[in-house]
Amino acid sequence: MPTLDEARAIIERGRAKAKEIGVPMAIAVVDAGGHLVALERMDGAPFTAPEIAWGKAYTAAAWKAPSGALAERIGKDPAFSAAVSAATGGRFTPRQGALPLAGGGAVGASGGASQQDEDVARAGIG
Repeated sequence: MPTLDEARAIIERGRAKAKEIGVPMAIAVVDAGGHLVALERMDGAPFTAPEIAWGKAYTAAAWKAPSGALAERIGKDPAFSAAVSAATGGRFTPRQGALPLAGGGAVGASGGASQQDEDVARAGIG
């Protein structure tokens, strides 16, 4: 479960990767229950990016799996995806760009192409 200091370090590493690739993003870190620990939206990132990053991180934490893997599995069943989204108040976001953390929780990113988002999340983990 990430502490606030750990979450800030994850975000800083992710932000460095986002700067390196030239794509402003939002990066979210959640605990094992999907609760937000820290969130940052870089200057120039889309205004929807924070909510999407949080949703991806929530999804990766809940299933203890990369959000992209869930997109592949659940994307084939849109009715199930819609039902889970409704049950989670819209937080369920099965799209590539979030990875679970070893001790519980997850990091998610949004603002670039799907692979760029995942690359930033991976860089955040270190």
